[in-house]
Amino acid sequence: MTLPQLEPLQLLALPAYDADEPENVYVAMANGEWHGNHLDPNSQDSLASALASVADAAQETVMELLWKAWPLCPEHGLGMHPREDTEERLSWWCAGERLRRGPAHIHGAVGALDALGASIRTRS
Repeated sequence: MTLPQLEPLQLLALPAYDADEPENVYVAMANGEWHGNHLDPNSQDSLASALASVADAAQETVMELLWKAWPLCPEHGLGMHPREDTEERLSWWCAGERLRRGPAHIHGAVGALDALGASIRTRS
C-alpha cells in the first residue's frame, strides 16, 4: 500500500550486526529511509504473522518519518491497526464508533485498501 503523494514503501534487507545472524529486513520509504525494529524473524511461521509484521513495520516507518497516522479510516479519520481474527485473517481495525453496529469495526483486509477504493488521508 502506498500513500497517494509518495512512492511505494519497500522492504529493505540490511546485514546483521553479527556474522552468524540472519540479515535484518525493514519496511522503508522509497528513498531507503526506515525507522523502528526489523521484521520479526519468527513471523515467517504463518502468512498472517508475516503480514502483521510488515504492516506494523510500515506503520512505524510512516508515523516516525512523516509524523502521520497511517492508514486512516476513511469514515472516522482515525489511525487503523492490524488485527488477526480466529481464522488467521488480518484486517485493518478502526476504534471509531458505528451507529447500530457496535463501538469498533473492521475496514478491510490488510493489503486490500486499494481494492476497496479507500482514500488514504493523512493529517497535517
